[in-house]
Amino acid sequence: MALRTLLTGHGLVESPRWQGDRLYFSDWSAGEVIAVDLAGQSETVARLKSLPLCTAFLPDGRMLLVSSPDGLLLRRELDGSLVTHAELGRRPGWNDIAVDGRGYAYVNSIGFDMMAGAPYETGVVVLATPDGAVRQVADGLAFPNGMAVTADNSTLVVAESYGHSLAAFDIDADGGLSGRRVWADLGGGTPDGICLDAEGAVWYADVPGKRCVRVAEGGRVLQTVELDRGGFACTLGGPDGTTLFVVAAEWSDGPEPVPAGTGQVLTTEVTVPAAGRA
Repeated sequence: MALRTLLTGHGLVESPRWQGDRLYFSDWSAGEVIAVDLAGQSETVARLKSLPLCTAFLPDGRMLLVSSPDGLLLRRELDGSLVTHAELGRRPGWNDIAVDGRGYAYVNSIGFDMMAGAPYETGVVVLATPDGAVRQVADGLAFPNGMAVTADNSTLVVAESYGHSLAAFDIDADGGLSGRRVWADLGGGTPDGICLDAEGAVWYADVPGKRCVRVAEGGRVLQTVELDRGGFACTLGGPDGTTLFVVAAEWSDGPEPVPAGTGQVLTTEVTVPAAGRA
């Protein structure tokens, strides 16, 4: 599959989301959320010193941003200002977010401060309802990472990076999660950011594997896009929903895990369009 470089010169890039006619993604190194169109014209739409810095969109088009150090879920208003949407709490490692079609926001925490070298603990998922109430709805996750909600709002899929698998939960009427199961055993795959397509498959980005992989429920590999650097996250978008966007960067075990300027936004065309929400 032919890859096109849409944007380059960034740092640790994550959390791609297609909204309207542009791709939004986060540059964690710079503390910026950036929007880019298909011609490669980009602008910074929000600045937030947060590591991680993940985003998602409410059904009305407003953006939610996870401010990890503060334990806050912020909302970007139409005038560009940031206000508090919900208080998540002071748990370490707030990470990714997915919003369903009712405006229920699911935010996960990996459970420990990886950057500070804290010992490993399992992670959780919390639910923030539109009125700002927050409650824990899942625990015991092995480094929860990317998440996505099916188009009918019935299922939440969570990437477990340390579990080398995708977990699925039924979404209850009140937003709670139940019926946890292994949606796909990925073998040696290490899933980071994910997205869903209209055939019910999941695309997952893989940093150590330097690839982006499409899998069916159960784990059967359907397609693989090879990369020359770590794949941190992916999403489907574009006018027909068939453009696969991959945010990728070099990764090392050195003092600077993501060398400056190695973060890229890549695209390739696929046949099955987007479905669901992230």
